[in-house]
Amino acid sequence: MHKKKIMKKLIAAVLTTGLCASAFCFMPSVTGTDRVLADEQVASVYTGEPVSAAQASQRPIAVMVPTDKAAQPSYGIGNAKVLYEIMEEGEMSRQMAIIDDWQELDRIGSIRSCRDYYITLATEWDPILIHVGGVHYMQSKITAPEINNLSAAREYGTGGGAPGSSAFFRSTDRKVPHNAYVSGEGITSACNDLGYSLTTRPEYYNASHFQFAPEGNTLEQYEGTVPGNTIDLADIFPYTKSSLTYNPETGLYAKNIHGKAQVDSLTGNQLTFANVIVQNTKWSKRDNKGYLAFQTVDSTSDGYYFTKGKGIHITWKKTSDYSPTRYYDDNGNEIQLNTGKTYIAIAQQGRTLVNS
Repeated sequence: MHKKKIMKKLIAAVLTTGLCASAFCFMPSVTGTDRVLADEQVASVYTGEPVSAAQASQRPIAVMVPTDKAAQPSYGIGNAKVLYEIMEEGEMSRQMAIIDDWQELDRIGSIRSCRDYYITLATEWDPILIHVGGVHYMQSKITAPEINNLSAAREYGTGGGAPGSSAFFRSTDRKVPHNAYVSGEGITSACNDLGYSLTTRPEYYNASHFQFAPEGNTLEQYEGTVPGNTIDLADIFPYTKSSLTYNPETGLYAKNIHGKAQVDSLTGNQLTFANVIVQNTKWSKRDNKGYLAFQTVDSTSDGYYFTKGKGIHITWKKTSDYSPTRYYDDNGNEIQLNTGKTYIAIAQQGRTLVNS
C-alpha cells in the first residue's frame, strides 16, 4: 500500500513537471516583474529572455567604454544586453554598456570618462555608473543624491570626489588612458563600502522597458519596410565607421568597428544583436572645445528599427531621466522587439544612415 502511494506521488510529480517544463509556463509574479517563469525564472527586462529571479533582482552597471582603436578589443562588452553608441567631442564616439550579469567578470573595460547625456540615458535603467571622471557639464547630474557611481578620477573633471576609486586597476598591456579596468568583485566591494544597493531600487527602477514579441517579429506586418541587411553608420560615427551586418543563419546583426569585427576580449566572440535602433536626436555644440549636448528627453524625434534584415521608420519619446525611452511605429503603436540584445545608435539629427 505504501509503495502504491509513492508511485502515485511520482506520477503526479512527472505530470506536473511535464506541464511546466516549457519556459512559457507562467506563474504569478513575486518580484514585481510582469511574469515569473517556471523553475523560478523571469523574463529579462533587457532581452525578454528567461533569467533567474535572483539575477533579475540584481542592479545593472552602466560602463563607459571607449571606441579608440588603441583600446580595442574591450573586456566584458559582450555581456552588454543594451549597448549605446553616442558621439562626443572631436568627432569620436563612445559606448555605454548596460550589463546585468557583471558579478563574475574579472575584467571589465577599458573604462573612460562620462558626459551628462549618458547619465540621462543610464538613469532609465537605474544602474551603478562606472566611469573615469568626466567634464564639468555633468556636475549637477552626477552629484544628484540618487545617483550611485564609481569613478577612478574626479567625478566631473575639475571637481568632485572619486567614489570607489580603489575598485579600479591599471593593466600593463596597454598605455594610459586605455588601461583602466574594474572587476565584478571590485564593484561589489566598493558598493558595499559606499552603501550602494546591489539590488534594484523600486523607487527608481522601472521593470517595464522594451516590449517583446511573444512569437518573434519579422516586420512582415508592415507595408513599406526598408532594407536592413547592412546598416552603415559611417556618417553618424565617422571615426569608428560602425556598421552592422545581418546574418540570416543566426538571425542576428554582427557589429563591426574600424572596419573589423568588434569582439569581446574575454571570449573572442563578435558582438551580435537581435535588435538595432537608430535614434535621431536633437543636439548642439556647447563651446569652442567641441563639447556636445543631446536632447535625449524628447517627444518629437524619429529614427529606425531594424531586425531580421528589415527596418521600419519609428518615433521615440522619453519624458524624464528615469522614464524608459519608448519607441513607436508610424501607426502610433509601441514596437515589439525580438528577444535578445539591442544596439542603440544615438544619432545626431542631420547625419545620414545608409542601409541596404
